[in-house]
Amino acid sequence: MMPQSPGSQRQDKARQYARLGRLLYMAELGIGVVFLLVLLLSPLSVAFRDLFDFALPLQVALYAVVLVVCYGAVTAPLSLYRGFVLPRRYGLLSQGLRGWLWDEAKAGALGLVMGVAALVLLYWLMAHFAQTWWLWAGLSLLLLTVVLTNLAPLVIVPLFYRLEPLGDATLGERLAGLARRAGTRVKGVFTIDMSSKGTTGNAALMGLGNTRRIVLGDTILYRYTTDEIETIVAHELGHQVHRDVPRLICFQSAVTLLGLYLVHLVLAQGVAWLGFGGIADIASFPLLALLLGAFALVVAPLESAYSRHLEGAADEYALALTDNPQGFVTMMTKLADQNLSEAKPPRWVELLFYDHPPYQKRLARAYGYAARREGER
Repeated sequence: MMPQSPGSQRQDKARQYARLGRLLYMAELGIGVVFLLVLLLSPLSVAFRDLFDFALPLQVALYAVVLVVCYGAVTAPLSLYRGFVLPRRYGLLSQGLRGWLWDEAKAGALGLVMGVAALVLLYWLMAHFAQTWWLWAGLSLLLLTVVLTNLAPLVIVPLFYRLEPLGDATLGERLAGLARRAGTRVKGVFTIDMSSKGTTGNAALMGLGNTRRIVLGDTILYRYTTDEIETIVAHELGHQVHRDVPRLICFQSAVTLLGLYLVHLVLAQGVAWLGFGGIADIASFPLLALLLGAFALVVAPLESAYSRHLEGAADEYALALTDNPQGFVTMMTKLADQNLSEAKPPRWVELLFYDHPPYQKRLARAYGYAARREGER
């Protein structure tokens, strides 16, 4: 099997793009921390709370809307550059500004509705179950995650992309046969119009149970061979066979529950020291957000490491199911070029930011599989 490598010019761009992305992420993180600290340590948060002197659910909802609007105004230039200007400059985004803004508006509205509802529920739990709110909040989040995972292909994805049955009957039957070999039932094979917004390629198994389906980005249909597409889908089937979605949901829920409990231990002391009226005082929300954010940053490398472990196992399954390491290598090389992925990021970057193994390690797995296969013959 001949070694492969992404194009050197594309890799130069990939490193530049990744470095700029990390800098912008750190800038946005810093802005968020400063924003919350200003709210917390100035009279602003209390003023917002007092402005909405209503029953707790309405007060929390209005407070949240004001904060989201204010934060959105502060970060709008950075969001525009990070989400639109930079990807356009590097050829990853083909969507015009009007379409991008419309998608951002839809995503923002959806996030606002769900976020406000979650925050209202959270503060209701704090007001009525002061000692166990963290437990009920964690269980509620678990239920919400399961529901959204099941409904995403039917409700959320169509808000942004057109999902249609795959027109290539031969490819569809081959992929459906691959799913049968993996012992996985799927509703069908669909294509999603990723080319309407960008140039990146991807595929996925979307949904749970009776909504599960194979979904191919149209940006890979005409650039990849049938063998390469089959290898991509085999990787996704590996996640299904290994039950990675419920495993990841359970893992993240356990981490979230731990984080909520630790925040619970600190929050009561913090609100008393800062002079708030208790943990259910919405004016103390910046403290809650800072504590949750700090915990998320601390455990992010652990979550990424677990995700990389699952992804590596899915790669191994794809190699075994297709028995085509060369197809795996050429597919990964095309994806690295197409998506501007760093082939060999610095180790610290991998540990902090990567939820998939980097390109070089995925190829090493394929070469290892090929060597074992040759040794068995």
